[in-house]
Amino acid sequence: MFCKLCMPEWLPAINVNRQMVSVKKGEVLFKEGEEMTGIYFVYSGFVKVHKQWGQKELIVRFAKKGDVAGHRGLGADNIYPVSGTALDNVTACYIPLDFFMSSLKVNYEFMHWLMLFFAEELKQSERKMRNLAHMSVKGRVAQALITLKNKFGTAAQGYIDILLSRQDLASYAGTTYETVFRIITDLADQNILTVDGKKITVLNDVALQSLTGDE
Repeated sequence: MFCKLCMPEWLPAINVNRQMVSVKKGEVLFKEGEEMTGIYFVYSGFVKVHKQWGQKELIVRFAKKGDVAGHRGLGADNIYPVSGTALDNVTACYIPLDFFMSSLKVNYEFMHWLMLFFAEELKQSERKMRNLAHMSVKGRVAQALITLKNKFGTAAQGYIDILLSRQDLASYAGTTYETVFRIITDLADQNILTVDGKKITVLNDVALQSLTGDE
């Protein structure tokens, strides 16, 4: 997205300043509380963006190919408020902070896109906090599955095209591993979805949506 929306005349400067970074599954791209050094654009693989919430981990969002990560550190203090961890082998384009800020000053189309991206992410964050406060646990798990299906689509075999552990699904829904395991089993018994290891296939979108109270 960065290269696509920047002026053609700016591309040589991007090629000089960018760095390609490869990390293995479980490795950290950036860590909560550390000084922000730059922005990442995901080329391949999946990244979970997460933060500590008391003694628990809360997954804020997931980043896939074409997505930006590390941007939440932008601000007065330039400290990463979240961590980014690879869910599988990840390749990302790293843009140093100074060059990124210089790019914003001259690439208005990219700056416009970034503004709209921040606005949408703010709405999603507010919705997630509302759900944590007011939605039932089963509703939150259902909403998590709906969101994942909408973002990542389905594989040829029909399952949601991102393979998450039950713990990561629990961290995304704001609940516990045991609760997610129970709810997923219950939904499978009701033929709302099927489960094969980490592969989750939604069989009844309408029934799953009804659990969120937002029909």
